[in-house]
Amino acid sequence: MPKIKIALLSGGRGGEREISLKTGEQIYKALDKEKYQIFKFDPKNNLGKFFSDALKKKFDLIFPALHGPFGEDGKLQGLLDILGIPYLFSGCLASALAMNKYKTKVIAGKEGILMAPDILIRKNEKYSLDKIIKKLSLPIVVKPSELGSSVGMSIAKTKKELEEGIRTAFRYDREVLLEKFIKGRELTVPVMGNNPPRALPVIEIIPKVSTWFDYRAKYEVGGSEEVCPAKIPARIRAEAQSQALAAYKAIGCKDLARVDFIWQKGSDKLCFLEINTIPGMTATSLVPQAAKAAGLPFSKFLDKLISQAL
Repeated sequence: MPKIKIALLSGGRGGEREISLKTGEQIYKALDKEKYQIFKFDPKNNLGKFFSDALKKKFDLIFPALHGPFGEDGKLQGLLDILGIPYLFSGCLASALAMNKYKTKVIAGKEGILMAPDILIRKNEKYSLDKIIKKLSLPIVVKPSELGSSVGMSIAKTKKELEEGIRTAFRYDREVLLEKFIKGRELTVPVMGNNPPRALPVIEIIPKVSTWFDYRAKYEVGGSEEVCPAKIPARIRAEAQSQALAAYKAIGCKDLARVDFIWQKGSDKLCFLEINTIPGMTATSLVPQAAKAAGLPFSKFLDKLISQAL
């Protein structure tokens, strides 16, 4: 039986390049070389070669292990659609929507999903720190609207920190999302498949090297404790999985995504944070852990992703 030819893309030129390279390496190691012939590309260095080979139909499937702009935001997906080349993960529209945290919240909110009050500010537009603080109250979460891995993100506890956090976030994006800080336990739910999709086990994330799930907590070995399945009441687990599926369907995701929530302290309320259409798959990443808890070792999990995409 001939091997399935896969173009594995990782790296790229976005702010999450290093994480993407690690994700790509982890995937490459786990893919069964008896089943797959794997061609590795870094779009930052050999994009032309990739497209030349793709146009010659050298691949059966594109596996974009890319995070952030130019990989996860719909641009690559739109081009592959035009070229008629099959690829893994969500399509152009869903990828673009999910990449924009504000637009994701607007769509998810129409499904009745609870989320933190927010304000969107744009570069070169006037805004008042005092009015922002009056509406949201400190502390305030500051995020570039279209970036992941907590790059450029901060939690401002003072007016000065808010000013500095906004300045930093604007280095990465032209839009910055400001959200009321919600105290609670961080939960994440991977969702897999298409007809119908299913929610994998809920994971609780407990940061160890910082006070919240920032870049260090996400990617340093031992940076966080991940409890999978999460030790939470059955009603919270069921609600998290139900809301994750609702968000996945509302955005129009395909194959795999990861939906993040805060379980608000002292209540049964879950607060939606965001959805990731190409979740990280490094040695410390969350989705492989959830897949393992659902009875799918990483290599078998990748087999399933590829077979459903094909």
